[in-house]
Amino acid sequence: MVIETADVPTAHGAKYMQQLLKHWSHKLETHLDGDAGSVLFDAALARFAAGPAALAVTLEAETAEVLERMKSVLATHLDRFAFREAPLAFDWKVAA
Repeated sequence: MVIETADVPTAHGAKYMQQLLKHWSHKLETHLDGDAGSVLFDAALARFAAGPAALAVTLEAETAEVLERMKSVLATHLDRFAFREAPLAFDWKVAA
């Protein structure tokens, strides 16, 4: 399992997370609990935590290749919902 995290600067993280999870809930298993949420993909899990100045994203994947692909999928989808401030800045870091 490979894991990376990113804090995405935005004051609208909770709104974007809710839109993202609602979008994916039609085909994937999603969970939303207040300012936290997750989505389970075939070979990856994305977790979100919305704060006042950033959306924290944790991405776990079975392989490095899946991780890289899913980082792109997450960024593309979040930018779609955050079109007024896109592109959002993702500073991915390997989880310790």
